Amino acid sequence: MSEPAGSTTGGAQGATAAPARPRTRTTGRRPRRLGTSWPALVSWAFLAVIVLVALVGPWLVTADPVRQTSSAMLPFGSPGHPLGTDDLGRDELARLVHGARPLLLVAFAATTLAAALGTGIGLLAGYLGGVVEQALMRVVDLALAFPSILLVILLVAAAGPGTTSLVIGVGVSLAPGLARLARALTARESARDYVVAARLGGTRGPRVLVQEILPNIAGPMVAQVVMTLSVAAGFAAGLSYLGLGIQPPTPDWGYMVQAGQEFLYSAPRLVVLPAALTLLFVVACNFVGDDLRDALDPKGTA
Repeated sequence: MSEPAGSTTGGAQGATAAPARPRTRTTGRRPRRLGTSWPALVSWAFLAVIVLVALVGPWLVTADPVRQTSSAMLPFGSPGHPLGTDDLGRDELARLVHGARPLLLVAFAATTLAAALGTGIGLLAGYLGGVVEQALMRVVDLALAFPSILLVILLVAAAGPGTTSLVIGVGVSLAPGLARLARALTARESARDYVVAARLGGTRGPRVLVQEILPNIAGPMVAQVVMTLSVAAGFAAGLSYLGLGIQPPTPDWGYMVQAGQEFLYSAPRLVVLPAALTLLFVVACNFVGDDLRDALDPKGTA
């Protein structure tokens, strides 16, 4: 008499014949959509517009932002000058449009440098542990003991004013905060089963860091890097205001605020417009960073 197909013996033989598939690491959740709240949606749109203006704006606005004319202090709506001119007769619209690119270039470059340094230090410290972790994190703690703006001023002042020194100063000063986050995330992931299995399988340390750990900490790190972008932009504008950043005659929002403060009461637009754009960019970066964090790391595991 034949045995039924669904009997215990047949099921055991089927289980023996078909080896179990290896389990892969999954998060058990689907990522949330971006831009679900109106502040985040507006912030994404504003950042897209600012980046677009920085990229193509100088070709659309034909006025020379550094050319001085006799048409000084023209008001809003003047013929040929929609936003008027400054005290040297330079077109305000052209200066605002051309001033976006240097600020964003410094902010993005400094944030990239900070992300590379901070993530690299955090990965090594969190993965290797022991003496290496203690040595690296003591240096990080020492850097964090200084107020960030003071550390930036010291680094930029030591290297001399200019775009390169500004990028290095801002990037180095922002790296320690990212290093602490990367170390905490790496230490957490290093104890996971998939990392232990990779080590037991003979995978070398660099490949474990790059192929296993880094992709799994990328979500919260990307969100924090976007928030760091707002700090970098604020530092860049602030140092330009102090004369330590982007040097004239290159138009820059921070320097435009410093140059226009003398006319704050007679022509407040010279201060309000670049200051408002800088503030909105910083706020938008924070909202976008929050949106990315909620989407990529909704449980707040970072």
